Amino acid sequence: MNPLLFRIPPLPHYIASGLNHCQPGYQHRSRQQIKVFDLLIVQQGCLYIGEEEQRFTVKAGDALILHPDCHHFGTEGCKEDTAYHWLHFQTFHDLPALSVTGSASGTLTETTGEHPASLFDISSFNLVLSQFVNLLLPDRAYEVLEQLTQLQATAHLEAVRFRQQLLFQDLLQQLAASVNPEHRSSQTTLCAEQAASYLRTHYREEITTAMLGDSLNFHPVYIARCMNKVYGCSPMEYLLRYRIGQSKLLLMQTSFPISRIAEEVGFNQSSYFSSSFMKLEGLSPREYRQRFS
Repeated sequence: MNPLLFRIPPLPHYIASGLNHCQPGYQHRSRQQIKVFDLLIVQQGCLYIGEEEQRFTVKAGDALILHPDCHHFGTEGCKEDTAYHWLHFQTFHDLPALSVTGSASGTLTETTGEHPASLFDISSFNLVLSQFVNLLLPDRAYEVLEQLTQLQATAHLEAVRFRQQLLFQDLLQQLAASVNPEHRSSQTTLCAEQAASYLRTHYREEITTAMLGDSLNFHPVYIARCMNKVYGCSPMEYLLRYRIGQSKLLLMQTSFPISRIAEEVGFNQSSYFSSSFMKLEGLSPREYRQRFS
């Protein structure tokens, strides 16, 4: 089955939830085109659910996400007393932007377009959930779902609606942490993320690829290959972009001269800083600052 990839922002948002108690023989209703994601988490017993051509046996501690635009139906009745939480959620993205296809190598292929560029480089990131997963901490998930159910009576209050969204984000984190091992970060991703963390921590300092390799205990060529695959750039390109991003904050928030800002973000020469800024942003640091004057 394909994992679900959500582009953030915006965050998926909570709509409603509840707890159903079912006797033996209960069979999930047949529905289609419900226009919202339907998250089912079984606390007791077992549900037997179908979605299009797929079939799921959802036991206690399991979570299943049903798509908004698919046909869902019970495949057989419950064999014992069953209790399950249901939760409806949605995003403001168009539904086709949420579909992800898995290749034979197990990689994810995203179908969304690029996030609009902004003055402050608000870049999107991915939340990857498995459609069907066994929760790492089911009791914690049940506790969050119980709190959401208790808030339903006062959900007309703005403060309560905000609280519901916070609880739902907690639940999403639990679902993401429970993703099946085959869908977790690969060694390539882990290496790239470690390199990025090092570069972001030490960006004010002079950094070479050899220093980066010594710090991570990986060969610099391997680090470069990993970063190109994950971030689409070399380590030094990543460092340059991050330095320029930090300089933009200083240009907007301080009255430091350009030469000091260049020094603050790790450039030895203000002329190189200005030319790098112009190359990436299409305007000089001074022109960028004037946008906020």
